[in-house]
Amino acid sequence: MKSFFYLSVILLFSLICYGQEQPRSTQYIFNNYLINPAISGIDNYTDLKLGYRNQWKGLEGAPVTQYISVHAPIGQDFVRSSVNSFSGAGYNPLSRSYVNNYTSAEPHHGIGFYALTDKAARIRQTNINATYAYHLGLSYDVNLSVGISAGISSTSVDVANVTVEHTADPLLSADYNNKIRPDIGGGLWLYSPRFFAGASAKQVLGYRSKTANRQSNLPAYQTTVFYGTAGYKFFVDEDIAFIPSTLLTYWLSAPTTIDANLKIAYQDKFWIGGSLRNNDSFSALAGFNVASLINISYSYDVTTSALRSVNNGTHEIVLGILLNNRYDVKCSTRQF
Repeated sequence: MKSFFYLSVILLFSLICYGQEQPRSTQYIFNNYLINPAISGIDNYTDLKLGYRNQWKGLEGAPVTQYISVHAPIGQDFVRSSVNSFSGAGYNPLSRSYVNNYTSAEPHHGIGFYALTDKAARIRQTNINATYAYHLGLSYDVNLSVGISAGISSTSVDVANVTVEHTADPLLSADYNNKIRPDIGGGLWLYSPRFFAGASAKQVLGYRSKTANRQSNLPAYQTTVFYGTAGYKFFVDEDIAFIPSTLLTYWLSAPTTIDANLKIAYQDKFWIGGSLRNNDSFSALAGFNVASLINISYSYDVTTSALRSVNNGTHEIVLGILLNNRYDVKCSTRQF
């Protein structure tokens, strides 16, 4: 097993040379904020989420991802009334029955913050970002938001006890080992009570790495990653809604991935769903809401790639907490 571990480390070093991949999430529809800063402050409450993903369970050195995120609307339009042109008390303008009479949000600002860490074998990736977004109404029921993110990205590699044939290998002293670099991103989010569509980019700066002895350049280590996502809500009746969605992820230095997701929600109480990622996995998802304060979702991925014979699947759980929830919203209407 140790020989497989060391082989994995070497393979990971090779992958690093061709581009750093952002950690994936099966539950992107539950927290699109992580991939698009334009969602900052989209709802009329403070959205706090904690996430944990254990990928390829049973495989030594497999990726483990953890994150915390929080975002909220700000500005006088929200403080004095709400981001929906309604007073702060009384009827909830984001309730299910309001969909057919929806009006776009008042122009307002949103801010947020997230911290994410992903550890695979001896490699740890950490991202810390602050975000800002501006929301405005384009028509009676359609909104557009524009967002940016800025922070730091760090990748540390523990090479102290790695067994290699050539100890002078420049990869073991490359300047991306244990370095902190700036991280900038941006995005757009178009939304209404029945659909959403977004486009975003992360790691916009990108960079190349040089070995410590300066004798050679490594291929680009961190390259820009682009996201495109869309979803639509179909009401079967007053209580049941079908929400198909998709996420396309494109790296400049890695294969494109496509996630297809179907979520079936019953009122604002619980939901189930399924997801498929091309050439990688298929998943089962479920979630429920506890009053108007907490929501929990869980997913289990079954690997369809060659790794399926050496792992027991992927587990992911997300805990959401709705703070300052003046309208007692059970779950996000604008993120579905």
